[in-house]
Amino acid sequence: MKKPILAALYSALLATTFATPALADAHEESAASSSNIEPQVRTTQHSGTFGGVRMSYTATIGETILTGDDGKQEAVIVTTSYVKDPRDKSRPVFFIYNGGPGSGSVWLQMGAFGPKRVDIPGDARDDGAPPYPLRDNPDSLLDVADLVFIDPPGTGYSYLTEGTDPSKYYGLRQDARAVAEVIRRWINDNGRWGSPKYLGGESYGTTRTAMVVDELEGATYNDVGLNGLILISTILDFAAREPTPGNEMAYVVTLPNMATAAWFHGKVEAPSVEAIAQEAREFAIGPFATALLKGQDLPQAEREAVRAELSRLTGLSEEYLEQANLRVTDQRFYKELLRDRGLTIGRLDSRYTGEDFDNAGETPDSDPSFYGIDAGYTAAINEWARDELGFETDRGYNSIGSEPGSNWDWSMGSGWGRNAYLNVAPLIGRAMRQNSELRVFNAQGWYDFATPFFGAEYSLNRPGIPQDRLTFEYYGSGHMMYIREEDRAELSRDIREFIRAR
Repeated sequence: MKKPILAALYSALLATTFATPALADAHEESAASSSNIEPQVRTTQHSGTFGGVRMSYTATIGETILTGDDGKQEAVIVTTSYVKDPRDKSRPVFFIYNGGPGSGSVWLQMGAFGPKRVDIPGDARDDGAPPYPLRDNPDSLLDVADLVFIDPPGTGYSYLTEGTDPSKYYGLRQDARAVAEVIRRWINDNGRWGSPKYLGGESYGTTRTAMVVDELEGATYNDVGLNGLILISTILDFAAREPTPGNEMAYVVTLPNMATAAWFHGKVEAPSVEAIAQEAREFAIGPFATALLKGQDLPQAEREAVRAELSRLTGLSEEYLEQANLRVTDQRFYKELLRDRGLTIGRLDSRYTGEDFDNAGETPDSDPSFYGIDAGYTAAINEWARDELGFETDRGYNSIGSEPGSNWDWSMGSGWGRNAYLNVAPLIGRAMRQNSELRVFNAQGWYDFATPFFGAEYSLNRPGIPQDRLTFEYYGSGHMMYIREEDRAELSRDIREFIRAR
């Protein structure tokens, strides 16, 4: 579906992260002596069928050492690449990472695009206990592009050496410079300057993409041309996601997600999720936004009409909406929608439901769409990287760690004023205007509250972003749409078509 007329994982997937139990131990190990580190590189040969094409490929998991101006080894960055045999320098290469900040690339590697994937339920059920089988992944994109998965500093097996100042790597611009350097060095080391190049990630990974393209095509290097940006569960405009008093756009961009969630759980009537989403979009950007912007000058009759339609679209009672002053935060919605059933709904994927300690609270105890998938992915990446690819380390894999996020510098740097309005979408617009062949693919789940689909549409519909080179696609699940088998296959087909269309 194309974009209508118009923005992680957890705070780890946006800016709210969970600390892993072994974080302290992992940090101590990561801070091992930084003197004379020899980068580990492991290469193995494999074969598989991807996109219906049988092929052999080389897997390389290796460390890239980043140094400071004084020559000190500061960061060890792990990348995992899959390159079709025999090597073809004219083949596209796709650089991939996840979000957070603080999330390793395990989610996209073992869930969506890598040659192997973890087999967990895709129908909003908990992944339970081990074993979590590793399966061949026919939906991998290896048939159309070589793949390079990057674990940015502080994620996955990547780490900062002892004595390295975290502020040099944990931040919008700092992280982008490190990732851009890793990409540029991979291109150089593998002789891929002439290859078509694609860049992309999920959740905060879309924010990172905007920053990295600015580094590669502008701020630092200005020598790496890109063919496409692939954004999955997009968050570019952070101001539109914070429901602070007086910021009405946060309620506007979240309303369509409330409607789709209410539809999925049988609280509202509509012929399809697409239909209820469109109704909610039109109401959100029209009467609802107008009412909120009028503030205390909103006439009573108009208030009552807006409240009634808001109730019809969200499945919440008019009494509750009145008590909330027409402004329902997403956290309140997770708890209220199915309170009559004693259930809460998920943030990353509102199809998931959970049971809290009791039913009286204002917000959920936790996110059932997160604890329903996390264990399987961590087990899968450790089994694949250690047992099959031969990577040796005593460090745990940091799938979602709090250290980067808790130290993150959210400022854009000089020239951006006080940074009261954090929006990186203009960087994508500038890159597209300065590179006439740069195209953007955007994938959104209908049931994703972490990065709402209407927020993505809003941020990419602003002036300065060429609309004729944007592709929007939508999927019947949430933040990690590839968990659902049908959506994984569809996402793979859509991106495959996007890459081939160059």
